[in-house]
Amino acid sequence: MDVTTGGSAPLAEAEMVALAEKALEDIAAIRLEVGKVIFGQAAAVESTLVAVLAGGHALLVGVPGLAKTKLVTTLGTVLGLQSARIQFTPDLMPSDILGSEVLEQADDGRRSFRFIEGPVFTQLLMADEINRASPRTQSALLQSMQEYHVSVAGKRLDLPAPFHVLATQNPLEQEGTYPLPEAQLDRFLLQVDIGYPDRADERRILIETTRLGEAAAAAVIDAARLIEIQKLIRQMPVGESVVDAILNLVRSARPEAGAKGAARHIAWGPGPRAGQALMLCVRARALFEGRLAPSLDDVRALAAPVLQHRMALTFAARAEGITVSQVIAELSAEIGK
Repeated sequence: MDVTTGGSAPLAEAEMVALAEKALEDIAAIRLEVGKVIFGQAAAVESTLVAVLAGGHALLVGVPGLAKTKLVTTLGTVLGLQSARIQFTPDLMPSDILGSEVLEQADDGRRSFRFIEGPVFTQLLMADEINRASPRTQSALLQSMQEYHVSVAGKRLDLPAPFHVLATQNPLEQEGTYPLPEAQLDRFLLQVDIGYPDRADERRILIETTRLGEAAAAAVIDAARLIEIQKLIRQMPVGESVVDAILNLVRSARPEAGAKGAARHIAWGPGPRAGQALMLCVRARALFEGRLAPSLDDVRALAAPVLQHRMALTFAARAEGITVSQVIAELSAEIGK
């Protein structure tokens, strides 16, 4: 038996296949265009695209110089989205993100306040080095990431659709960084870990990016088409076995799951939002790979990106050198058993 979520009626099989084939053509064109600019990092590109196709936000984590910012900029161009960039610094204020009211005086002497929109009023917001700003400033993004509107001077101001935040983060052990609040971390659909490229990819980077006339990406789709694909993904069927696997995985990552196994190392675990994120992302990954329904392999592949920023280990576990990735790998090994 298959299940779907959302208020709309399930699509007929023939209609679903036709829409999926058209979406696959667009996704293939997007991947090709991104590949002209971003060399290697296939896993990071896939995870970031999955987050956007699923309609969510992504946190890109890695040391400086791994093309995190370039990836976000390229995606904004290829997806045809209005984009803005905020460089997070220790002195950044919430008004620098949301905007502020200014007092203006008309020719007749009358004064009134006018709201000047901040960079958050865009479709793709790049929050560069988000953990270099203070927690107070970081929290300015909370409402916009969850509710897709902001409140300024008691008024609700809706953000453009679609709205995505792709944030880059430096490792916390580097100087001048602040840990993101747990509530904000939970708003990110995925955490995308970006590592160093292999030798062949790094050789290509050296050659391609230092010659005259560096390659540039072009728009493949627009915002309206992206929204259509996102709606299609929400209508894709999900098998009962996949739903049960998601439930079992998320619930097993909580300390109350029991004293046995990996759960004994967990201080706090993911809430229901993690399950919602997995439900959306497994659909998006299935379509990304040319399938009409997700499988257990999708759950295994997305377990770490969805869960690792939504849980923390006990002091004893950290003292033993146990990592979140190891715990998630142990939990993922139980999927399908």
